[in-house]
Amino acid sequence: MMHSCHFSLQIYLYEKVFLLLLPVIGACIACFDITMLLSNTRRGRPALYHEWLLRCSQLLVWATILLVSRFDCWLFVLSNLVLCYWWITKLFLGIPILQKTFSSVKVFSCVNESLIVLVDVLFCILINVVRMKQASHRNSSMEESLISCEMGTNDHFRSNPGVLASFWNLMTFKTINPVMEHGAKKQLDFDDLLQLPIDMDPSFCHDSLLNCWEDQTRRNGSHPSLFWTICYAYGWPYMCLGMLKVLNDCLGFAGPLLLNMLIKYLQEGTGNFDGYLLAVSLGLTSILKSFLDTQYTFRLSKLKLKLRSGLMTIIYRKCLHVSLAYKTQFSEGEIQTFMSVDADRTVNMCNSFHDMWSLPLQIGIALYLLYTQVQFAFVAGITITILLIPVNKWIAEMIASATKNMMEQKDERVRRTGELLTYIRTLKMYGWELLFTSWLMKTRSLEVKYLSTRKYLDAWCVFFWATTPTLFSLFTFGLYVIMGNQLDAATVFTCLALFNNLISPLNSFPWVINGLIDAVISTRRLSKFLSCVEHESSSCSKELSNFTADEMDIVMKDACCAWSVDQEVKELILDHVNLAIPKGSLVAVIGEVGSGKSSLLNSILGEMKLIKGSIYSRGSVAYVPQIPWILSGTIRDNVIFGKDYDPIRYSAVLEACALDTDISLTVGGDMAYIGEKGVNLSGGQRARLALARAVYHGSDVIMLDDVLSAVDAQVASWILSNAILGPLMDRKTRILCTHNIQAIFAADMVVIMDKGQVKWVGSPASCSNSPYASYVRSEKLNTSSETKPQVETGDTCTRVLEGDVTDSEIINIVNPTDDIIRVEERKEGRVETTVYMNYAAFSGWYITAITCLSALLMQASRNGNDLWLSYWVDTAALEAHPTSFYLVILCIFCTANSFLTLVRAFSFAYGGLRAAIHVHNSLLKKLVDAPVSFFDQTPSGRILNRLSSDLYTIDDSLPFILNILLANFVGLLGIAIILSFVQVMFLLLILPFWYVYSKVQFYYRSTSRELRRLDSVSRSPIYASFSETLDGSSTIRAFKSEDLFLSRFIEHVTMYQKTSYSETIASLWLSLRLQFLAAFVVSYVAVMAVIGANGHLPVNLGTPGLVGLALSYAAPVVSLLGSFLTSFTETEKELVSVERALQYMDIPQEELQGHNMLDANWPFDGQIEFHNVTLRYMPSLPPAVRDLSFTIAGGTQVGIVGRTGAGKSSILNALFRLNPICAGHIIVDGVNIADISLRDLRSRFSVVPQTPFLFKGTLRDNLDPFNLYEDLKIWKALEKCHIEEEVRAAGGLDMQIKESGTSFSVGQRQLLCLARTFLKSTKVLCLDECTANIDTQTASKLKDAISSECRGLTVITIAHRISTILHMDNVLILDQGVLVEQGNPQILVNDESSRFWSFAKASSM
Repeated sequence: MMHSCHFSLQIYLYEKVFLLLLPVIGACIACFDITMLLSNTRRGRPALYHEWLLRCSQLLVWATILLVSRFDCWLFVLSNLVLCYWWITKLFLGIPILQKTFSSVKVFSCVNESLIVLVDVLFCILINVVRMKQASHRNSSMEESLISCEMGTNDHFRSNPGVLASFWNLMTFKTINPVMEHGAKKQLDFDDLLQLPIDMDPSFCHDSLLNCWEDQTRRNGSHPSLFWTICYAYGWPYMCLGMLKVLNDCLGFAGPLLLNMLIKYLQEGTGNFDGYLLAVSLGLTSILKSFLDTQYTFRLSKLKLKLRSGLMTIIYRKCLHVSLAYKTQFSEGEIQTFMSVDADRTVNMCNSFHDMWSLPLQIGIALYLLYTQVQFAFVAGITITILLIPVNKWIAEMIASATKNMMEQKDERVRRTGELLTYIRTLKMYGWELLFTSWLMKTRSLEVKYLSTRKYLDAWCVFFWATTPTLFSLFTFGLYVIMGNQLDAATVFTCLALFNNLISPLNSFPWVINGLIDAVISTRRLSKFLSCVEHESSSCSKELSNFTADEMDIVMKDACCAWSVDQEVKELILDHVNLAIPKGSLVAVIGEVGSGKSSLLNSILGEMKLIKGSIYSRGSVAYVPQIPWILSGTIRDNVIFGKDYDPIRYSAVLEACALDTDISLTVGGDMAYIGEKGVNLSGGQRARLALARAVYHGSDVIMLDDVLSAVDAQVASWILSNAILGPLMDRKTRILCTHNIQAIFAADMVVIMDKGQVKWVGSPASCSNSPYASYVRSEKLNTSSETKPQVETGDTCTRVLEGDVTDSEIINIVNPTDDIIRVEERKEGRVETTVYMNYAAFSGWYITAITCLSALLMQASRNGNDLWLSYWVDTAALEAHPTSFYLVILCIFCTANSFLTLVRAFSFAYGGLRAAIHVHNSLLKKLVDAPVSFFDQTPSGRILNRLSSDLYTIDDSLPFILNILLANFVGLLGIAIILSFVQVMFLLLILPFWYVYSKVQFYYRSTSRELRRLDSVSRSPIYASFSETLDGSSTIRAFKSEDLFLSRFIEHVTMYQKTSYSETIASLWLSLRLQFLAAFVVSYVAVMAVIGANGHLPVNLGTPGLVGLALSYAAPVVSLLGSFLTSFTETEKELVSVERALQYMDIPQEELQGHNMLDANWPFDGQIEFHNVTLRYMPSLPPAVRDLSFTIAGGTQVGIVGRTGAGKSSILNALFRLNPICAGHIIVDGVNIADISLRDLRSRFSVVPQTPFLFKGTLRDNLDPFNLYEDLKIWKALEKCHIEEEVRAAGGLDMQIKESGTSFSVGQRQLLCLARTFLKSTKVLCLDECTANIDTQTASKLKDAISSECRGLTVITIAHRISTILHMDNVLILDQGVLVEQGNPQILVNDESSRFWSFAKASSM
């Protein structure tokens, strides 16, 4: 490297090769021209002086450049500003020479001069690109850095013999060969894929886009634009691609011009070699265009992949950083759509923007060339086009409106689907799954309504643009003849070739407009989401810093907080809270249901909007939410949560949280796999696992939201002594929201909350004498050994637990190999014919037949139109028929073509819509009727992927690509038939050509299918991880684990990026080779025509009209062959979505039908008998309930007690037939429930599930979704549940409940679920931990309400609070699925030898 230059610059391989290769080519051409001038002078044809000067100066320029390139600072010299301007000026000075050369119509001179200009143009572009790079170093992330070379690396370049080889590999995409070889032999895996270049790594893309977004936010704080961010990040390389596209588009018109010259040559019948030169030039032009075409697509695809990974990662990052308050502006379905749909639409904008100027340019050049052929006759055709512009504009506006509405309904449908999947277990217990399905279907029908509007408008677009070329030819040739001109073969077929060049831009234009409209809508939606205020942890303000120096960890000063982020906050959740929490203290936050306890924790975490006042917290934070958030992964992953593994601390934490014995009895130990949301754990296990995570992290401040309510009294006592009060959390600040009396009296400080205000703060002892003494009043149990609430109970707890430790629950988890979560299925081999058949059946066989027939007839009418033109050209000179005769027949062909195009477009739109409706409805029905075990084993993200991304493909992309495939197929069929008819020698080529073509495409398709399936499989973890993060974002933020989760997500995106990158290169590998094949076909047909014209073939090749037709048909083979296979493979790829949907149409179904017809009043008494019932959730798991037999008399109230995971909830699962029993039978009022219709059975029982369930909608819909009861009855039910007052304050029965019922606290949600049950008067009522999250006062009132309201009903209550079931008639004690004790609780509680007594004692301590 030469330091004297003070200059360094990164040069990419293709730039370096071209910068050295072009001067060599230029010098060779100049030498050849000088040699030709010498040769002509010797033959007595001396050249003019200026010709010698021109050729010698050209040689001198290129020789000087090659000489300068030997020096270290060659690029610095060549990219000098003056020289750059000179190269641009030189191009304009070359225009007169080109005009003079082309006017002479000497083929050799034209080709030679065109090559000289092409070399000049390429060198000018490259040298100016280098110049612009010097001026702008900030855009260094432009393209893949194939070679990093500073000044002075040219010696290395010359000494490295592999550079040209690697350049050739790059141009021909040979890097994909190893992947293709693997794909042809075996099933591909992720390890077989291509490695990503550095600048395509998702973390690099994320950083680039995020920096630009933050810069945009600083510049335009109020309304930052994602569009301008993308421009800033990728605008420069995108503009460079634009220059490549200009060159590529212009080269596309070389074909028609060469065709014109060739037909003129054939008409004249001259015997020189110009014809062969023109024939070969046709093929060479096609090859050059194929190189440019594939390189442009490759560079654009890389840019799109970078943008896609950047968008996905910044959307995910935003979800990690946006507080819950700001996230309420968007529904969960909407946020899911940002990732699944909007990101893709924004990426597709890259295609649309270049096409917006490129297509008009192509149309403009085509029209100019038409003018040179038929003068002003082309105005007739252009008039048709202009008249269609306002029509298409109106259609585009309607499509935009329909798309916007469709996306809104899609968001709502995805949200409802997510809600259905999340709460499917509860919905099945209620018997509401069909009701929810009907609501979802209403949303889907609205979505389909807008989708159909869009599809039919698209069909009109297709009709207008597809018929334009045919109408264009009719009006143009008609007017040309009427103006008194004679049609000849050269004019007609050059015009036809130009019309063919017009078809693609004209047909693409509506899709480009649609794509841009979609992209604009999506970028606006994403901009709104990305501009949300990010979560900020509470920090020390200046005025508080002195006050909080050492004494306090948390200080709230006049804090007013709300969940709404609107300017006008209607309701304060926390109202003027003043609170100071001393360092190292245990604080118990207590209060009635809905008093604001959880909101207090969320406000300290920064999840709520601070309206007024200040909140300060110091040090690291750990948080356990009321509904524990469990990560998909191993037990150890959940506990250490990204922190370093410390075996000693880890073991201590597991023991303190009563998890050690459970894990020791688990197959796989702590490396056992936990499913999504902890589906294979009980509620208590989830709570303890979340607590273990908080304890292990050893944070300064630990916030526990009601962790003790989910576990039984014994475990709660152990956790309190060994975890919360134990050495692991000693001297830590602990804030515990609780109703547990032991915990309250163990606290250093009690905070009493009511209606969002802190009403009282003090010690537990002084609280007993305060006006709020009722909050800490101990639950009275009729035990003979009742003890005072005290802290010193560690030894007792230890003793109690040690006695019971051998009976510890077994966590129902096993090794991942045992398929707790099924690995996503991936088909092998080609897409089966049954998938095509199924899609055709979904569309309707009748419609499929009409579509195919209309497409064939449409192509026949088009070919007939062209054949008629060739006949006209050949017979016009004979004057056999008047001009009007030719025009009338041409009109008939045009009319038929237009009508058949319309039929094809609308039948395809209708068929696509039918298929979309059928697939969604069938898939939804199968999913709703699937057993609960299927949802336990399948992550909801995987199912949601089917119902969002895959369904969007079936709705929109698949019909579109199938339409293109059909058009390409009939187009190729038409060309093959016409060429075989017109050019007999073409028949010799058909068999070898078809053999090579089929070999190449089969070789490609085997890899392509595998890549597409890997693409689908790699996409699912992205959505699963995304939906999991949406649920647990507040926990992730509390633990400051955003970077850990972002890096995990980036790993998923990297796999997705690798499959997409390999897929792109594979498709371009194929495209290039097909275009080579097509170029050979063109050259072959052209050479055969020249040989035939010179009379060197025994077969007569027909009239000039037919030869012209053959040549004009051979030209589009280049694009049509590539397009056909691309559309075919794309169709196969898109059909993978149908294949994936069909997989879920074949899932196991619940046995819904029953043998017995039930009486309308069954159950009459509510007597329930279990006879030797055994239930296991999976064959590989131990039984959850083992040989269980008991009888519950009708009208009695029974409590079920046991440690967490003892099998309590499994009794309800068996009763509601959520899981089939392995042995035994259950009798209710003399009827075996196995013989009853499943939905009928569930509708006859009432249940309050362990996890309270509220959905988005009005409160009235939540309580009475079938509209069966009057408002008065609903209010009475609310009154009985002691929540009437809160409901009236919140807005009454018409208030809108937010997603997952977040408008209410968890305790309030449980009360509302209980009110829902009171409304439904059935003989059997099941309560699963329904008072777990409710304060003791409300629980006591509810106990009385249940006793009075449910008199005469059979009530089964699962409870951890012993006081809840003391008044009941009977109690069942379970352990490891076995009934170990039963009897009257009042008797058992006084029997010290009973199990129930030990539970009662632990509960009262």
